Amino acid sequence: MADRFFPNEMPDFVAEAPLEESSSSKRPEISLPKLLSIPSKALFDILKSSAIDLKERVVRETWGLRGKRVQDYTVYTGALGTAYLAFKAYQVTKNADDLKLCSEIVMACDSASRESSRVTFLCGRAGVCALGAVAAKHAGDESLLDYYLKQFKEIKLSSDLPNELLYGRIGFLWASSFLNNHIGNNTISNTRMRTVVDEIIKAGKKLAKKGRCPLMYEWHGKKYWGAAHGLAGIMHVLMDMELKPDEVEDVKGTLRYMIKNRFPSGNYPSSEGSESDRLVHWCHGAPGVALTLVKAAEVFGDEGFLQAAKDAGAVVWRRGLLKRVGICHGISGNTYVFLALYRLTGNEEYLYRAKAFACFLHDRALNFISEGRMHGGDRPYSLFEGVGGMAYLFLDMIEPSKARFPAYEL
Repeated sequence: MADRFFPNEMPDFVAEAPLEESSSSKRPEISLPKLLSIPSKALFDILKSSAIDLKERVVRETWGLRGKRVQDYTVYTGALGTAYLAFKAYQVTKNADDLKLCSEIVMACDSASRESSRVTFLCGRAGVCALGAVAAKHAGDESLLDYYLKQFKEIKLSSDLPNELLYGRIGFLWASSFLNNHIGNNTISNTRMRTVVDEIIKAGKKLAKKGRCPLMYEWHGKKYWGAAHGLAGIMHVLMDMELKPDEVEDVKGTLRYMIKNRFPSGNYPSSEGSESDRLVHWCHGAPGVALTLVKAAEVFGDEGFLQAAKDAGAVVWRRGLLKRVGICHGISGNTYVFLALYRLTGNEEYLYRAKAFACFLHDRALNFISEGRMHGGDRPYSLFEGVGGMAYLFLDMIEPSKARFPAYEL
């Protein structure tokens, strides 16, 4: 199991040095121990510079060197992930060139995805239309905004669609919430969303039947628990919906079932009945569940969910320095657990832990990847598998209280 992650030898907490002692902190060769103690402002300046350099590299490799042609259009591993990164850079730096780049890439993804039957934000047509609409709004292009919204509203959900986040109904609902959050309430009507919620709840109750868990779902024959394909992701998005009282109780009951049946280590099974306590990823295991439990603590004000989120965060601190760089199953994604806990609790120790993971990446990731000690991702410049996710994280670290896991937290 230990071969999946680097031993976390960083102190549990290091207080910041006084600002005047950090004058040398801007040197790019600064070591990890020093990075852990320098003041946040100096560290965030370092991470911002690194993020912009990485972003330019990602754009060059995934867009420029490909002749601005799109094969994979998705947020998860494709060109739309680069557009999403460019939009994040625009939000942080207000550089209009980043917004223009985002819009240009989305336009190419729009052409590439016209015949696609996939409907989610991360891996489908909904992501293209939703990001395109939001970018158009920021650019002040009403005609393009109307075009993308019209395209989004024409997306059809097939009856045999799964219910999970990457390819299923819940991924379409997340895209709808993204639009409502960025453009305005009822951009996608509650009536449209409620129809999808009804289908998800019905399917969850049918599979659960008289089991101990109120809601249950399958993807490719397995009852997954994680954020990408299972319960954690489905419950996370359902908490953004207008639910009936009994549905709220079903969501709470499902989360309590998961907490009750976690491993003795505090980690969570990847699927129902699994006894393999190996995966500490956003997609499978404690990190994705932790983000959902933070959301539950925020939405329901429940101390039990808060404590369970903290417990899951402790697992990520111990075992979350994965030998992978990405958002989905790497250190970049795991860092968001501490950012979410910091946002919820205001506890500086969680901010320190987020900074510690980010510092580890800044200090070692690229070298470790080049040496073969760390996996750079099957698509090494993508948002969810590669260094695109690290660039996104570094941009998010500039204002930690506003950080949100991309395409998961609103």
